[in-house]
Amino acid sequence: MRRLLLAAPLLLLAACAGARSEGPPPTAAAAEGFGASPYGMFLAGQAALNDGRSVEAARYFEQASAYPDTDGVVAERAFSAAVLAGDIERAVTLAPQGPDVSEATKRLAALTNAVEAIADGRGKAAQDLLSGEAIGFPHRPVAALLAPWAAAQAGDTEAMFVRPQVRGDRVVDYFGQLGRAQLFERARRFDEAETDYKAASASAGSEMSILAYGAFLERQSRRKEAVELYDTLIAAGSDGVRLTEARARATAGRKAPALPSLKEGAAQALLAPAATMLQARQTQLALLYLRLALRLDPKRDEAWVMLGDVMQAAGDADAARAAYARLKPGSPEYASAQAKLAWTYQSAKDPETALKLARAAAATGDVEARVNLADLLRADERHAEAVAVLNDLIGEAKTPDWRLHYARGVALERLGRWPEAENDLTAALKARPDEPELLNYLGYSWIDRGERLAEALAMVEKAVAANPRSGAMVDSLGWAHYRMGDYKKAVETLERAVGLEAGDPEINNHLGDAYWMVGRKDEAVFQWRRVLTLDPEDKIRADAESKIASGLGPTRKIAVQ
Repeated sequence: MRRLLLAAPLLLLAACAGARSEGPPPTAAAAEGFGASPYGMFLAGQAALNDGRSVEAARYFEQASAYPDTDGVVAERAFSAAVLAGDIERAVTLAPQGPDVSEATKRLAALTNAVEAIADGRGKAAQDLLSGEAIGFPHRPVAALLAPWAAAQAGDTEAMFVRPQVRGDRVVDYFGQLGRAQLFERARRFDEAETDYKAASASAGSEMSILAYGAFLERQSRRKEAVELYDTLIAAGSDGVRLTEARARATAGRKAPALPSLKEGAAQALLAPAATMLQARQTQLALLYLRLALRLDPKRDEAWVMLGDVMQAAGDADAARAAYARLKPGSPEYASAQAKLAWTYQSAKDPETALKLARAAAATGDVEARVNLADLLRADERHAEAVAVLNDLIGEAKTPDWRLHYARGVALERLGRWPEAENDLTAALKARPDEPELLNYLGYSWIDRGERLAEALAMVEKAVAANPRSGAMVDSLGWAHYRMGDYKKAVETLERAVGLEAGDPEINNHLGDAYWMVGRKDEAVFQWRRVLTLDPEDKIRADAESKIASGLGPTRKIAVQ
């Protein structure tokens, strides 16, 4: 099936609120569904936390813990919820103490106190907490990365240059070296700084390490070398907005970015573990580290974007919107944040607000913002408008961009302008011959039209091999078998597709057709009736209804090649 790329922004896939929310705190009456009692408040807080509403959860837990003789678990939850909500100063005052406090809470409290000490300029207090045994699993890597920054703030010139190490932790090894390079530079020990910058860049080759080393070279008035460094990453296929901006800045001889302050460096040290936790789907740990990072550097734009992503995934759209809205025009991440902000409204079935935001961002001329506008227009079935936007983008592009041709090909196909769509899709596939989504979209289009079936079958087989858990791609494979007359294999494959995406009306419709062709007609009718309960598109609904009403089964059977 083709619909894979229409539910989310195509080109933004190829990457909260302040510490306290506005408005009065909830009262016991607000939790009456759970009972106006400490236990009721606790349950209300737990429900809010489970729903990703950390600010609301923190209020409920704090109110529950204020009752006399409440269980220690409530106090622990009040503390951890305050950290998750971003109210770090309040969390420090709520941190429970005593022998009955769980080890997990003690470790988080020690880390939180250390971060608050750095935020207050109390480097020695932070250093003592970070270098002792109070902070163990799972926060030990974070403590190791923060320790040199705390030492620098404390004036401990020996400890600040000790490279952080945690056995077997490559994140600590890499980001520890990058942090040490910045601390060497702060101490004007430039040769040692460059050694670490160069080593970090060589070992990881990541955009962050290249940007850090390049910024160092710019600060050293070695702009030509900085441009050459940025070009190596661009030549390797990186096109990040910060990289593009850095190259333009160095080429124009504009002022180099400032070296991070101690608080900013400590905040940067927290972002790597946060990103690692996100990749590992440990979202609560990621949220904790992001909140702590923003306590140290509330202007850290990439942290706000990451936080918005976490809150949106947790279902807290208000918190996600507040996070994305923190970014201002001129920030390298502004266009991305505005795009994600618009999509929060699109997901909430408010396309008018989504488009209003997207049009305002696109009006700045930012390429990414204009691409996002085209994505939203496609999602709203306003394909002609999307094509107009994409025509301009493609016309202005200095080099061909397969993603733009892909997006325009999708829009043109939906408009019924197949020859033009086919040209765009084949051009995109020529540039990216192994892209699974492209293989699937063009392959399914040919299959559904009964064209180039052998070639299309090979394409969707390749897509499925890359993404065997994609119901849409497995459906394409099943539909290829159907259109080529191998109904038994079509049934087997389409049953697997339904198992992967049971609620998709098109896949269920295809399975019904395959059942009919192997004589399982009762099951076929059941599938078509199921399609009608799954909010199908008008075309799919009409197809299912006509097959049920006629009793004659599907009209499309074997394709003529």
